[in-house]
Amino acid sequence: MPPWELLVLVAIPVVDAALLNQTLISPIAVYLAVAAVALIVAVDVHTFTSVRMNRSFTVVLVVIATLAVGAAWNIAQWTADATLGTAYLVGDRTQDAANHAMMIDFLYAAIAGSVAGLLFIAYLRRRSFVSTASTEVPRTAPAEGSDPTPSFVRGRFGVSEEHIRRFSWTMQLVLGGLLVYGLVIRDVTTIANASIALMVTFLPAVLEHNYRLPIEPELVFWLTTAAFLHTLGSAGLYGYIGQWDTLTHSMSASLVAATGYTIVRAIDLHSDDIHFPTRTMFAFILLFVLAVGVVWELVEFGLDLAAQRFGFDAVLAQHGVDDTVGDLLFNLAGAVIAATLGASYLTNVSHQLVDRFDD
Repeated sequence: MPPWELLVLVAIPVVDAALLNQTLISPIAVYLAVAAVALIVAVDVHTFTSVRMNRSFTVVLVVIATLAVGAAWNIAQWTADATLGTAYLVGDRTQDAANHAMMIDFLYAAIAGSVAGLLFIAYLRRRSFVSTASTEVPRTAPAEGSDPTPSFVRGRFGVSEEHIRRFSWTMQLVLGGLLVYGLVIRDVTTIANASIALMVTFLPAVLEHNYRLPIEPELVFWLTTAAFLHTLGSAGLYGYIGQWDTLTHSMSASLVAATGYTIVRAIDLHSDDIHFPTRTMFAFILLFVLAVGVVWELVEFGLDLAAQRFGFDAVLAQHGVDDTVGDLLFNLAGAVIAATLGASYLTNVSHQLVDRFDD
């Protein structure tokens, strides 16, 4: 039986709707209830399955789940409006008005998730609701002298490592050219996008040099391609090719998912208090990418508002509710790809992160 405090938190939005006919705080109350349900589910999963989580990780998972539910709920409303003719989200609103309503709902989810996280940290400290004791799970390290991370590109397509590196260098040169072009014409958007993309493409080299993390050439190519495609889109292809935005979001989401997988897998290998089987990891990656997608859309929304307020061109821009929901859906597509390949392709990086933790 869940503690009465959590049951009261879940009941708040029901009472609010029944007695007060919804108020200004109703959406936040709903997402607080979602967070409470997520905490109950997380603890039940920890108790009755092989999944193991400590208190801190449980709270993080609750915040992620709250944001992910906000994304899933708005996607469901948009889908119903588009296919069934309902008026839950879009209705008679314009694209921008419907998108604004979705962003406000995302903001409520972010506020509620953050507040719930702080409340649950204090709550779990004074109650032994989540047991930190766990059954020790065997940790399998890569065999010495073996290649634990099979090369997807080199192994299947016969592309040499040198060719992959050359492709990456070529894209970096083009990004450098775009940066110079932006500086010459004094275009802030081009300068910002090209600069950020270049920094992102050099990140693997920094990690490999400073932290001795083994970044495979394919992973470098993957990261560089995502940054390169987004910069080309910002330079004009988003306006000329309708599906370019879809491509870049899928690539970016797959990178976000791969990052989440690598970090959580490393924590799993390092800590006896946390263990995620492969199937559970897949579900976590989907929640993680949806949550990051919500945060990203809120950042774009904030930049749009700032651009309108101060009269400058937004570096990141939104183009209506259809565009936002499409981004979230293709984020999921990228997450599925990364979560599917992660178990066999990102393990080596995770093990190296564990070695850094141990050091």
